[in-house]
Amino acid sequence: MDNPLLKRPRILFLFSDTGGGHRSAAEAIIEALRLEYGESVETEMVDIFKQYAPHPLDHVPELYPKMVRVPQAWGLGYHLSNNRRANLMVASLYPYVRRPLYRLLSEHPSDLIVSVHPLANWPVLRTLGAQHPPYITVVTDLVTTHALWYDRRTDLCLVPTEPAYQRALRFGLEPERVKIVGLPVAERFCRPPGNREAIRARYGWPQERPLVLLMGGGEGMGPLEEIARTIAASCPHVSLVVIAGRNHSLKERLNQIQWPIPTFIYDFVREMPDFMHAADILVTKAGPGTICEALIAGLPMVLYSRLPGQEEGNVHYTVKEGAGVWAPRPELIASAICNWIEHPEERKRVAAACRRLARPQAARQIARILIDQIERVAEL
Repeated sequence: MDNPLLKRPRILFLFSDTGGGHRSAAEAIIEALRLEYGESVETEMVDIFKQYAPHPLDHVPELYPKMVRVPQAWGLGYHLSNNRRANLMVASLYPYVRRPLYRLLSEHPSDLIVSVHPLANWPVLRTLGAQHPPYITVVTDLVTTHALWYDRRTDLCLVPTEPAYQRALRFGLEPERVKIVGLPVAERFCRPPGNREAIRARYGWPQERPLVLLMGGGEGMGPLEEIARTIAASCPHVSLVVIAGRNHSLKERLNQIQWPIPTFIYDFVREMPDFMHAADILVTKAGPGTICEALIAGLPMVLYSRLPGQEEGNVHYTVKEGAGVWAPRPELIASAICNWIEHPEERKRVAAACRRLARPQAARQIARILIDQIERVAEL
């Protein structure tokens, strides 16, 4: 497929809003490209489902939140498809999506293609054919990565962890085509932390109490109300910040409770880096983006929920590396918090483990790799 010479290198990002932080990963890399190279690089994001998939596949982003609300069924499907035969499933749909993919590549000519979604790889690489611009996969799952991330035709596969690297090799990628770089997160999470006391003063949070930050992702998922009530009843010496996200009914219910400890309720916030730097403990589900942001902040984690399949390994990794604990019930969460409050030296050890695992330069490293790939092709 022809790749016309453009005035500025153009990088096409393929993503979709189907969990896993695909959009935020692409946005973090684009932000890093701007920080490193200014306006000398042109970037574009395309939602492969919403913009180009034929009906009914174009509704997958809308259906995804409903599918994951049946975790047992989701996990079963994930594990059954997570093998060397995974591409056969995608290949069976190729005749149905071939024409839209040719249109995608025709309407978005580029000097380099970056995929941050596993379902893009096989069909797009098949459509590109033998002669194509560099194609780079950025894996946005941490540990239990699906087989569809790893297509042998990709020029480079960038993974977040050593377990993800080993899975790439297991699925046939050559070692020289796989690099461990970390998970790209927004620059605001990677800057030096502000003064904790000043942040707490800004939001009116107590200075003398350990601060617990409770969140369930942007949608406020999970039993947050029950968890918050249990923490408040069992840990009388802490203060509590709860992020309800876009779950407005949850925020209303939480605001009506008479809390026995200082408790602060927020909806969706942009100041999450400040919140993490001011907190002592994070209680969260095991999403890859949140885990990596907490690692950078050196914030000990209590993980209470994980999506079967791609998030199972996140829990094992976090616990094994000493960066957090697994507590799937409210009383276990409260017990873990109380233990860390009573043993601050243990909490410091966990915070140090977080900082050891952190890769705050991941997005910038990926940006430099992308430009290096473009320059190599230009020299040929």
